[in-house]
Amino acid sequence: MEAAAEREITRPTYRFAQVNPTSRRYSCPMAVEITEAAEATVELVEAFQRLTPQLSSSNPPPSAEALQAVAAAEATRLLVARSEGQIVGSLTLVLVRIPTGLRAIIEDVVVDERFRGQGVGRALNEHALQVARAAGAVTVDLTSRPSREAANRLYLRLGFKPRNTNVYRYEF
Repeated sequence: MEAAAEREITRPTYRFAQVNPTSRRYSCPMAVEITEAAEATVELVEAFQRLTPQLSSSNPPPSAEALQAVAAAEATRLLVARSEGQIVGSLTLVLVRIPTGLRAIIEDVVVDERFRGQGVGRALNEHALQVARAAGAVTVDLTSRPSREAANRLYLRLGFKPRNTNVYRYEF
């Protein structure tokens, strides 16, 4: 992604040791840079073609137009994780002002399966938490399917707590 395609944000670099040296994952220490996409570049569209099937089997990868709408929306922050210049994960942070305050919601967290277990998800979430706090949110919500065991363990380690609530969905 070119510099013009990124919003002005802090860009910390995270380094993590490889957990399983015999896996197909890339060698470490691995540097991960988190940036915020401000437009749908060819690189971003191609990354979502690769990442979306790893996130959802029921939704197709977003089009360039759909990604542009997410990246340009005032209420969303499309965070992208890179290692060695390649997009290896993403997270969407939604910030919505409602009468009771600013709501922050983490959605669509995905890390390329070759990079899982190496701290990419942690880096994305920690960065999203920093952005949400800086924006004035006092809580951040997310949902995660029970089958995503590693992700659920990560969320607990990061300090998220299960809520005693019901989640409902209306389908058209």
